[in-house]
Amino acid sequence: MPEPPERPDPPPAEPEAEESRPTVEVVEGGEEVGRLPLPRRNRGEVFGIASQLLGAARIRVMCEDNVSRMGRITGKMKKKMWIREGDLLILRPWGFQEGKTDILFRYSRTQSQYLARRNLLPPSMNLFSTPDAPAGENPPATTT
Repeated sequence: MPEPPERPDPPPAEPEAEESRPTVEVVEGGEEVGRLPLPRRNRGEVFGIASQLLGAARIRVMCEDNVSRMGRITGKMKKKMWIREGDLLILRPWGFQEGKTDILFRYSRTQSQYLARRNLLPPSMNLFSTPDAPAGENPPATTT
């Protein structure tokens, strides 16, 4: 009985390259402190600011495209992180329902100020770069 012809071995499977989230390295005093994730623009992710807490894991957010949407806190974020009004967020708007979005990440106040200093925030979201007024100054008084 003749032997069957040898089959060539299939090429080794290449590991699928995962799309990693773009990050910014945080450097203080010449030493890397950490990394901050940025929105993945190719997946439709945008910056947003929490404007009103609605309860039941829902938040009204103002997106960088100046559209107010209902944000839903995703399951893994519900237990790990609390979101307050004025927090900078990474959002993914829903493709099938215009007025809703998923909240993917929350920046701390310090991280938001760092992104603002590095000019990584769009102009409509850049609320964190304004320095606080000195404590000795009072706003001008108005008379009526």
